[in-house]
Amino acid sequence: MKKQQKKTKEITVPVYMMNRELSWLKFNERVLNEAGNPRVPLAERLTFAAIYQSNLDEFYRVRVGTLMDQMEASEVIRENKTNMTSEEQVTAIIQATRDLDQKKAAIYEQLMGELEPYGVRLINFNRLSAEEGKLLETYFDQEIAPYLSANIVSKQQPFPFLKNKNIYAVASLMSKGGKTKTAIIPCSNTVFRRLIDIPTRKGTFMLSEELILHFLPKMFKSYEIREKALIRITRNADIDTETIYDEDLDYRDAMENLIKQRRRMNPVRMELSRELNKKMISSLCKELHVDKEHVFLTRVPLDMSFVFGLQGYLRNTAQDKLFYQRRTPRMTPELDDKSALIPQIMKKDVLLSYPFENIRSFINLLNEAAKDDSVVSIKMTLYRLADKSQIVDALVEAAENGKEVVVLVELRARFDEESNIEYSRKLEEAGCRVIYGLNGYKVHSKLCLISRKTDKGVSYITQIGTGNYNEKTSALYTDLSLITANQEIGKEAAEVFAALLKGEVVEKSNLLLVAPKCLQNRVLDMIQEEIDQVKQGKEGYIGIKINSLTDKVIINKLVEASQAGVKIEMVVRGICCLIPEIKGYTENIKVVSIVGRYLEHSRIYIFGTPERDSIYISSADFMTRNTLRRVEVAVPVYDNGLKCRIREMFLTMMSDNVKARVQQPDGSYKIEPDGDSSLNAQETLFEEAYAAARS
Repeated sequence: MKKQQKKTKEITVPVYMMNRELSWLKFNERVLNEAGNPRVPLAERLTFAAIYQSNLDEFYRVRVGTLMDQMEASEVIRENKTNMTSEEQVTAIIQATRDLDQKKAAIYEQLMGELEPYGVRLINFNRLSAEEGKLLETYFDQEIAPYLSANIVSKQQPFPFLKNKNIYAVASLMSKGGKTKTAIIPCSNTVFRRLIDIPTRKGTFMLSEELILHFLPKMFKSYEIREKALIRITRNADIDTETIYDEDLDYRDAMENLIKQRRRMNPVRMELSRELNKKMISSLCKELHVDKEHVFLTRVPLDMSFVFGLQGYLRNTAQDKLFYQRRTPRMTPELDDKSALIPQIMKKDVLLSYPFENIRSFINLLNEAAKDDSVVSIKMTLYRLADKSQIVDALVEAAENGKEVVVLVELRARFDEESNIEYSRKLEEAGCRVIYGLNGYKVHSKLCLISRKTDKGVSYITQIGTGNYNEKTSALYTDLSLITANQEIGKEAAEVFAALLKGEVVEKSNLLLVAPKCLQNRVLDMIQEEIDQVKQGKEGYIGIKINSLTDKVIINKLVEASQAGVKIEMVVRGICCLIPEIKGYTENIKVVSIVGRYLEHSRIYIFGTPERDSIYISSADFMTRNTLRRVEVAVPVYDNGLKCRIREMFLTMMSDNVKARVQQPDGSYKIEPDGDSSLNAQETLFEEAYAAARS
């Protein structure tokens, strides 16, 4: 122990580094702030409250789960930015969560209060009249009680398994003989509605779990109910997918077994709707294998998904002013969708910008390729797909038309595993060749290669994007998609697929940046080039748009660039382990985070001033998992018109003073004052897409 303490003292933590987990919590706080932002339409603020909760659920399942697993290790594990141990990180996370819970409760109460003038209320039983109470009792008896299964824990009835994120009523019962027992009642049920209308008051609702909790005495008539509350647990989802590789096992079957295991992993958090005595909490913690420190008392409903039901009611009552103005993706003016697309793309590169432009143009290209006699093969990497995917339908049609269709379906896409397993079966049944990824590396690239046989030999059309091939998220996330007939890019894309088919990674590339071997080093080289420019007395510039920045090697190189005098502008949506504007280190770095109507998801790398710049769009964030542990692809943009368009997009985002938060030297985020005018980058880009479609 003394040796470890000595080692700790010798490590100095850079002043410009922030802990990854705490940075993510700051991001989720920015999401929560949108729920309380009066400039956001009232009904839309409900969505941000729900997103905040679902984000936090996943964070606990994945990140806290990982840290708790590390705490079980024989050696003390420290993270490499701030030198915090796993235990120190969990302690800090729990404290930050409690602080955020208080903020969430205040925002929730404010939201509910603001909804009342619009005829929407969520009430508890004690606010009902006697007549209304009778009506709800009848409703409970007829519509809910028959579908409930009440467990009283005993030697014959052991403590039941509680499903992840489901709501349960728990009660302490006293028998007539004075014995105390625990009762558990599942409240999450698809048979009855969660939002129950109060028939005497239009627009007034009660949550079904509150009704169940109130009428528990009807279910345990021979007992006295001493205490009761609603509980919800969040289970660890950090399961090692690398352990499933076995030459003798079917990979897909192994993944299915792994998913089943995850459903039964230990909880990492327990939420309570009411205070319970210490003895009962201790008993629940023991039965569920939850640390007492991981128990949270919350003043808001345990599951916020009911807000979408409230939104439905508001829409049905013509409360449109409470919602965002309706926006629909425009068809790109760069393509004439009434004419064949392949000849058009052979003449010029096309850049699609989602959600401002429609993914339909790319789907049309796939459908055309599926039927085109000159097309011999279509190869794609698939990570997350929409339900009823039109992308998959096009690939199936291509295979049925005799094209060679090779599809890498990443079965380890977290929480999309089951969907991807089903799609892999569908593609195989249609005659596609399906592979599942690489040993040790997730395939996260967004790459599509269409190969054609022409009089001049093979001809490639390559699509490389920043986002998934998903029609649903393309209307909700900002992403970029480049479609090019550049044959050199096509050849390198073919090399990526050739490596994947052999179970290998690309060792060397020229135009494309291909992780894990040819991305981080190339990015470092381009940062160094900007440092060299400054040393020569010229202007150095770096513009980066990513979701997360955690790669310590890249962070340190950016700090070096800042110290050399390179101007660095960054749009980092979520985790940012680099703290900007610290004198002597990062004073030339500006970091903004945009949290708005659409989820910022595009990745852009700009190196150099406009007259000499290199611009890439990429699937990779600057996280070690992306740069060194995944297959990612970044593509250079060569068309001057498209480069200009991307620079303008980036400038617009850096100029946002409505949805952008600027990171401060203390790690906090603040909105810059409007000044003479307000600029909302996402709305501006939609206006431009609308204008371009009209012209």
